[in-house]
Amino acid sequence: MTSRLTEVIVDCHDLARMTQFWCEVLGYEKTNEGDGWISIRGAGQEPSDRALAANPQPPAVSFVRVPEGKLAKNRVHIDLTPIDRSQTDEVDRVLSLGATRVDIGQGKTPWIVLADPEGNEFCVMPALDPFER
Repeated sequence: MTSRLTEVIVDCHDLARMTQFWCEVLGYEKTNEGDGWISIRGAGQEPSDRALAANPQPPAVSFVRVPEGKLAKNRVHIDLTPIDRSQTDEVDRVLSLGATRVDIGQGKTPWIVLADPEGNEFCVMPALDPFER
């Protein structure tokens, strides 16, 4: 059997702000927290060991408080694909939640590069049909 991607970890300074931003972007909710960390995942998506072994599950996103700031372009990033609206509408929604547009030298691409409130880059891909017009 192979491994399962169960969690993506994001270093940050402001746990509350990052948790709120990403919960709103992804439609997730806070599921676990401890001293210096918070995990979020989709509602009702706390998989059991048996469920994880049977099928891939959407990963949790966890935010861990760290003292250092972001120094360079992320080597791993998140891609979002709108499922119920156009790419333009999703970019506008995410910008209204606190994201910013960034140029990392992507040039002319079908995806749009944004950054979360702490500067972590992520992409908004073209929407699933039939929403992209």
